[in-house]
Amino acid sequence: CRSPPFAHASDMKRHVRVAEDDAGIRLDRWFRRHFPGLGHARLEKLIRTGQVRVDGNRVRASIRIETGQTIRVPPSVEDKRKDGGRPGIAQEDCDWMRSLVIHSDRDLIALNKPQGVAVQGGRKVTRHLDGLLDALAEPGDGSLRLVHRLDRDTSGVLMVARRASAASALADAFRERRAEKIYWALVAGVPESRMGTVDSPLLKKAGPNGNEKMVVDHRAGRQAVTEYEVADAAGRKVSWLVLKPRTGRTHQVRVHCAALGTPIVGDRKYGGEPLAEELPGAGFLHLHARSIALPHPSGGILRVTAPLPEAIADTWRFFGFDINSDD
Repeated sequence: CRSPPFAHASDMKRHVRVAEDDAGIRLDRWFRRHFPGLGHARLEKLIRTGQVRVDGNRVRASIRIETGQTIRVPPSVEDKRKDGGRPGIAQEDCDWMRSLVIHSDRDLIALNKPQGVAVQGGRKVTRHLDGLLDALAEPGDGSLRLVHRLDRDTSGVLMVARRASAASALADAFRERRAEKIYWALVAGVPESRMGTVDSPLLKKAGPNGNEKMVVDHRAGRQAVTEYEVADAAGRKVSWLVLKPRTGRTHQVRVHCAALGTPIVGDRKYGGEPLAEELPGAGFLHLHARSIALPHPSGGILRVTAPLPEAIADTWRFFGFDINSDD
């Protein structure tokens, strides 16, 4: 498995200059990218105590770094790079990452993300897709980077840029809502209207146990709009929804399905009950990012479609739904 060259030079005091491919990312993500063995809690402490600095100044983990800035990396941070490269990736992980690729060209890669795998690191998350992107690097690539995210328990299309210019173009497409995303969901019950739009602002709130969740809040929430259509149904018990989020709020599709009175099957956070135990796929989130259509950085429109993971496909077959349906 190839380890691409590490693009930053450092002196004996571990001062690292920010390269062009890392411009615009958060400081904490820069550390996850280049020092994946450094845990989140320890990094926060190093930043809080001033052991990590940018251009000699105390900073916060959330600041976005720019090309040419200098980051002080404390000597206590173990550098696991070998021969100037990033940490090696086991061949098994390389093969697994490559098996997820459903589209690849000179500008970008599209993955079919599996369920249950984190996109990025965080507290108690040591294995994630962002930390394994180097397995997909080809000669001439810059620093591979994610341009959007999916929840850990959501499967489907995930876009990766091969270089900074492509990442910028793709990020613009998402920010300016020129990327059309389609989700498939199995929900409990059937919406009263077979087709419609949910326009319910969302706000993040902390629950009694300290866990945060999104709630509908028409006064303080941020605009969130999702179009939906019932593709098929099994009586009044469950239905298959095709959903098009027009905004990109956290957990938007999940909360809007619950707002319709039809929470996603297996979504315990937002009220979805697991299916009966004898049913295939009981107990996990039945939400799949089916496709993305967006302007390609080199011109034209790219549309990528991700097949259903086998676990969800089994549930679709159980109810007689067409897993090969055209959106």
